[in-house]
Amino acid sequence: MKLISWNVNGLRAVMKKNFMEVFNELDADFFCLQETKLQAGQIEMDLPGYYDYWNYAEKKGYSGTAIFTKHKPISVAYGLGIEEHDQEGRVITLEYPEYYVITCYTPNSQNELKRLDYRMTWEDAFLTYLNQLKEQKPVIFCGDLNVAHENIDLKNWKTNQKNAGFTPQEREKFYTLLENGYIDTFRYFYPEQAGIYSWWSYRFNARKNNAGWRIDYFIVSNQLQDQLQDAKIHTEIFGSDHCPVELDINL
Repeated sequence: MKLISWNVNGLRAVMKKNFMEVFNELDADFFCLQETKLQAGQIEMDLPGYYDYWNYAEKKGYSGTAIFTKHKPISVAYGLGIEEHDQEGRVITLEYPEYYVITCYTPNSQNELKRLDYRMTWEDAFLTYLNQLKEQKPVIFCGDLNVAHENIDLKNWKTNQKNAGFTPQEREKFYTLLENGYIDTFRYFYPEQAGIYSWWSYRFNARKNNAGWRIDYFIVSNQLQDQLQDAKIHTEIFGSDHCPVELDINL
């Protein structure tokens, strides 16, 4: 089973570039998107063989998630079931008989960390949500989690320790997540791999210089460890300031 996650930073924009070529070439069982930046009816897509599910932000042109899948779920849930956190279209959960698949776009703490307090509240609510699902059956979740976990996960870690995405508070929440029985699948396969990132700023020729961050993940609950096959970061694929990430798993 192949799963892909991609923060497209505006689906309409990337559709004008190479989205359908990438989509068809990767031929994933699950194709999860973050930051779609659109509302219902603002795009037409021909996706034969796929079921599609969308969660839109109330604010136009902002956030939003989607999942395209070859496998019809037995149920679909949007958001966390908490009004405070469900205005921005950040989570979709597909339920299958033996597992859950979730796409997530974690809130950014923003410049001067003006949304860090909200981010901390979100992190606690999202982990509670995951743990409740995990008690029922294994969980696979992916997305732009807006945090680089370790120094190895970004190029310039020394100068970013007070910036959104690499604060001690955000990193501690990621440690807590893993301690609750979850696996960062890329690090599971490549624990020492440096210089592989999934996001690059549009400024300062960051992608050309590979001054990036690894903030896009596939995370699975520990029950699925023996079924993991591989994890990839498709740095060769352009079209967004993020590149797609992949999980191969025996489901």
